[in-house]
Amino acid sequence: MFLNLFVKQLNADDQESAAAPAEATTATTTAPEAPAAATEVATVATAHDDFDWSIDKRNVSSYNADEKAKYDKVYDATFVAITDGELIKGAVVGLTKTDVVLNIGFKSDGLISLNEFRDLQGLKIGDEVEVMVVEKEDRQGHLHLSRKQARITRAWEKIVEVHKTGEIVTGTVTSKTKGGLIVDVFGMETFLPGSQIDVKPVTDYDQFVGKTMEFKVVKVNETIKNAVVSHKALIESDIEAQRAEIMGKLEKGQVLEGTIKNITDFGAFMDLGGLDGLLYITDISWGRINHPSEVLKLDQKLNVVVLDFDDDKKRISLGLKQLTPHPWDVLGENIAEGNVVKGKVVNIEDYGAFLEIMPGVEGLVHVSEITWANTPINAKEFFKLGDEYEAKIVTLDKDARKMSLSIKQMTPDPWNEIENKYPVDSRHSGLVKNITPYGVFVELEPGIGGMIHISDLSWLKRFNHPSEYTKVGEKIEIMILGIDKENRKLQLGHKQLEEDPWNTLEDTFAIGTVHEGTVIRKDDKGAIVQLPYGLEGFAPNRHLNKEDGGQVNAEETNQFMVIEFDRNEKRIVVSHTRTWEVAKAEEREAIKKEAKAESDKTKKAVKNIQSKVEKATLGDLGVLAELKKKLEGGGEGESAQ
Repeated sequence: MFLNLFVKQLNADDQESAAAPAEATTATTTAPEAPAAATEVATVATAHDDFDWSIDKRNVSSYNADEKAKYDKVYDATFVAITDGELIKGAVVGLTKTDVVLNIGFKSDGLISLNEFRDLQGLKIGDEVEVMVVEKEDRQGHLHLSRKQARITRAWEKIVEVHKTGEIVTGTVTSKTKGGLIVDVFGMETFLPGSQIDVKPVTDYDQFVGKTMEFKVVKVNETIKNAVVSHKALIESDIEAQRAEIMGKLEKGQVLEGTIKNITDFGAFMDLGGLDGLLYITDISWGRINHPSEVLKLDQKLNVVVLDFDDDKKRISLGLKQLTPHPWDVLGENIAEGNVVKGKVVNIEDYGAFLEIMPGVEGLVHVSEITWANTPINAKEFFKLGDEYEAKIVTLDKDARKMSLSIKQMTPDPWNEIENKYPVDSRHSGLVKNITPYGVFVELEPGIGGMIHISDLSWLKRFNHPSEYTKVGEKIEIMILGIDKENRKLQLGHKQLEEDPWNTLEDTFAIGTVHEGTVIRKDDKGAIVQLPYGLEGFAPNRHLNKEDGGQVNAEETNQFMVIEFDRNEKRIVVSHTRTWEVAKAEEREAIKKEAKAESDKTKKAVKNIQSKVEKATLGDLGVLAELKKKLEGGGEGESAQ
C-alpha cells in the first residue's frame, strides 16, 4: 500500500516538470507509420515508455543500473512469498465496524469480516491470528483472506489425526438434525448419529443440544471432509474395561449384587456393574413360575450367585434360588408316606398331573391314581392348571426328590362291595363319559362305571356309531348285565330295560304281509325303510322297482311286502316290487278260475237235459245241435284260457 502511494505521488511530480518532454514524446509516438516489417516485431508504444524512473524531479539520476538492480532486489525481499490456499499468521493492524485489517507481510493488507472473529472476545490491534490465503489478488486486486477457512482446515487436520490415534476429543452439541445431532469439534461441524449417543436407545435428542461432551471420531471422509463421532463408543470402552476387571475376579459360587435391566419370557438380564448376566427362569425360584415378572421387577436390586461363566463369550449364568436351601432338604415332618397333603396343579401330562405341595416340592398323581374305575382317563381333561386337590402320599424318595400321590385313595375302594350296591339285573342311571365306535362308557359314581356295547343300545335300530343315539354329558338309564370285579369292569345294557319286541312282532311282520314304509336312506345296494312300530327293513335295489318302470326314491312312502324275517339277526327284508307283481299274478289267476267255473256250469246243464230226454224229436234234435255247438264253443274258450 505504501508503495502504491509513493508511485502515484512520483508520477504527479514528474508530469509537472516534464510536460514538454512528454509532449515531444507524444509527438514522436504519433509519427507516420513504420514499415510493415518493423510493425510485425515492435510492440504498441505508450506515452511513458521512454520515461526514466531513475531521474528525480530535478532531472538528476540518483542510481546507476547496478545499484538500481541491487535495491530492487532488496525491495522485493521485504515481501512474503505466498500462494493460494496457504495458511499464514498475520497481525491485526486495524479494526472497523465491519472488518478487521490484517497484515501478513504482503504487498497489501487484507480485510476479513468481523463475523469470522465472533468466538474471540476482546480482539484488539496487535493480536496475531492464523488465516488462509484464499486469493492473492481477486478481480478488484485485493488480497482475499479467511480466518474461517483456516480454522476449518486446522480442525480437519486435527480430526484426521485423532481418528488415526483414537484420541478422545471434546465437542459441543450445536443442533439437532435428521437422525442425530451436529457437534462442533475443533470449530468444525461433525455428525453424531442417534444410535451413537448412548448404549441405551435415545428418543429425545433435544436434551443434548448445548451440552459439551466427550467423543471419539469413528469415521472420516477425506473427499467431502465429513466426520462421524460417537459418544457410545466411549461408554462401551468404559464398560469393556469394567467387564475385563469383573471377569478377571469372577468365580463360580460368588455372590454379586445386580440390577434387573430387562425381563423376557425365558429369564431376566442383570447389570452387574458393567457386565451383564442372565438369570434364567428356572433359577429364579425353587417353585414353578410362568413368567419372571411374577417375582421380579425392572431396576430391582438383588443378590445373585454366579453359576457359570464363559470368558470367551463373556456370558454369565446367575441364580437366585441357590441362595436358599433346596426345599427337599428341609421337608417338614408332616411330609411322610400315608399322610394327606394339599397341592396346586402346576403341570399336566398325558400320564398324570404334578401337584406343588410347597415351592420346589412336587408330587405326581398318575392317571391310575385318579379314580377307582378301570376305564381310561385323560389327565388333561380331568385336571386344570391352578386347581387344588387333596391327595395321599403313596411313595416318598427324598434322595431322588420324587413323590407319588393318590386322589382315589382318599375314599374307600367302592369295588369291595360292588355286588351289594350294583347287583346283576339292577337298574341305575349314569352319566355318559366317553363314546367310542364300539360302545358308550357310563359312570355310575366316581370310580364305578362300565360300557354299553353298541348292540345293546336298541332292540330295533342298528347304529353306525353310538353318537347317533347319545352324547357325552347326557344321562342314560342302564341295567347291570355282568360284573368283572377282578378287572373292575361292569357290563351294561340299555335295551334290556324293555322286553325284546322281536318276539311279539314275528306274527305281525310275517313273510308276505304288506306294510306302509318310508325310505329314509338309499345307496347303490338298496334302501333302509322305516316300518311301523319303530322297525327298519332293508329293500334290495332290484326290489325298489315300480310297475311303471321307475324306482322308489328317498323320503318316499309306499307299500312294501315282507320277504324275509330273521328274529335272531334282527333283520327284515322287504320289497315294493313284489306288491304289484303278486297283484298281477292274482288277477290272472282270478280270470282263469272264473272261465273254468263257467265251463263247468255249462257242462252240467247239458248233462241234465240229456238225462231228461228219452227220445229225440226233430225239434229236440235242433235244440241238441244248438247245445252241442254251444258246448264246443265253451270248450274252445276253455282251451284258450
